[in-house]
This record gives sequence, C-alpha cells and structure tokens, in this order.
Amino acid sequence: MPVYDYECDECGVFTALRPMSKSGEACQCPDCGSMSERVFLTVPNFACMDASIRIAHATNEKAADQPKTSKAGHGPGCGCCGGSPKPSRTVHRPDGSKAFPSARPWMISH
Repeated sequence: MPVYDYECDECGVFTALRPMSKSGEACQCPDCGSMSERVFLTVPNFACMDASIRIAHATNEKAADQPKTSKAGHGPGCGCCGGSPKPSRTVHRPDGSKAFPSARPWMISH
C-alpha cells in the first residue's frame, strides 16, 4: 500500500498508509481524530528508481506531449516527405502479379 500525505487544520501534516482506492478520500488525523484532506507536498521520487523505468517514464511523457508526426520528416531519402524517392525493386506484370527478383528468389510471390 502507498503512503499519502494529509494536512490536519489543528495538528499539521501527517502521512498515512492507505489503499489506492481510498487515496482521494479524507483521512482521520491520528492525533486529534478530525478528518483531513490529502495534500501534495512532495513530488514522486524518481532518483531511486531503476534507470530503465525512468527512461520508460520519460519516453511516455514525451510521446504524450510531442507525438511523432509525418510533418516532422523521416530523414533524407524517405520518399514521402521530400528528397528523392527510393526506386522500387518490385516488378509489376501485365496480369497484375508482382515479383521481387532481388529480394528472395526462392520464395513464391503472393
């Protein structure tokens, strides 16, 4: 169970170990017994977190804030955003079938 911070009007700040399902509800002060609202006094501690998890969080945040778009460009020679298109190695036959002579000659084309 996670630990949450609460602030009592009379006693001040205290922490309580509560289930996540009750994180948004008020908690009873251990000293005076009055109901206290949850407060956010500290940010989550990412410094002690494993590096791979930190990188995953950073990637997720970047993806939500700055999604990749085709307008950003794919680099030189991609064929869709400018630059010169790559030549197709596919052979189109008059009957509509395709062949890929340089790719895998032992495979049957679809």
